[in-house]
Amino acid sequence: MYTPQPIDTTNIILSDDLLELTEKIAENVHEVWSKGRIAEGWTYGEKRDDNKKETPCLVPYSELPENEKEYDRNTALETIKTILSLGYKIQKR
Repeated sequence: MYTPQPIDTTNIILSDDLLELTEKIAENVHEVWSKGRIAEGWTYGEKRDDNKKETPCLVPYSELPENEKEYDRNTALETIKTILSLGYKIQKR
């Protein structure tokens, strides 16, 4: 049985700037996902229907339900924390 073992990022504290970056990355994660879905033939639908390739999530990030935004935020947050925990620095030019 598979047991996920993500890198432990519990001790990583993000600055306000990096928290702001997290939201921008979360929005871009949604944009990339949306572009991919559209390329696969998916369209907007009131409810998810895999057979018809319809999903209610093909909307701008700002219009997503909060639980969908949280999924994208968590992906972005853990990505940034992983980068930092591996010893890299994130610096704005």
